[in-house]
Amino acid sequence: MSAHSHLKTPATANVRRIESPTRLALRRLQRKKAAMLSLSVLSILIAVSILAPFLAPYDPLEMGTGGSFSAPDPAHPFGTDLFGRDILSRTIFGAQISLAVGFSAVLFASVLGVTLGLIAGYAGGWLDMIIMRAMDMLLAFPGIFLALGIVALLGPDLRNAVLAVGISHIPTYTRTVRGCVLSAKENLYVDAARVTGCGTLRIVTLHILPNVFAPVIILATLGVAWAILNISALSFLGLGVQPPTPEWGLMLSEGRGYLRQAWWATTFPGLAIMITVMAVNRFGDGLRDAFDPRLKV
Repeated sequence: MSAHSHLKTPATANVRRIESPTRLALRRLQRKKAAMLSLSVLSILIAVSILAPFLAPYDPLEMGTGGSFSAPDPAHPFGTDLFGRDILSRTIFGAQISLAVGFSAVLFASVLGVTLGLIAGYAGGWLDMIIMRAMDMLLAFPGIFLALGIVALLGPDLRNAVLAVGISHIPTYTRTVRGCVLSAKENLYVDAARVTGCGTLRIVTLHILPNVFAPVIILATLGVAWAILNISALSFLGLGVQPPTPEWGLMLSEGRGYLRQAWWATTFPGLAIMITVMAVNRFGDGLRDAFDPRLKV
């Protein structure tokens, strides 16, 4: 080995690979067994909802597939409801509806909330004051009561329920994003972008928006659980999904009057809600811990 190559070897050996914050966060997430188990459960639930037409043994709307309130048996593992509909089939299709409306409500709330938070945080002044006072007005009402009021105003319907739950979650995203923007816009790279002639839209979308991705993803993940619970609560009260659509909250409402004689009518959809919400919450907790910059790798 030449003297020249001998001098280069130590320097080359000491070079450390620099990982991006996202890669470090994902590596931390992979070490969290509870979060990865929850992700596996969520993946199974999503797969079940997508493959519902192939997995359900019966049509979820078909009446008379069994006797009224038939107990669980090989033909109907989850039993049947008042109208002889197979509860297993309705629970499987209920996953399709509950997950879809939960993700839809969170998508609506996050898009609008992030947009308002970016405007309020970067523009400041009277525009910031108007947006934040509007958010304070929405926060004055508990989320479920605000959703109840909106649905009562617009009418009981699945689309209105999604809209109501989405609106009730907007303030959380707006306030979080506004705080991130107020911090990010004081950084030197934002000042450098202004000096080089970058417009407001370019600065916000390319230099500030990436800084709010991590907290928004965490909020959205945890928000899915709350959205599913709120949609189920509205359906339970008769203000969300309407019969005969198979939805977990509606199935609880339909079976609540027959708990003594048919426990299975409410037990299985209730377990579906519990498992889904717990899985989403545990995965959200894992994401929050993984993206926390104060944690060591």
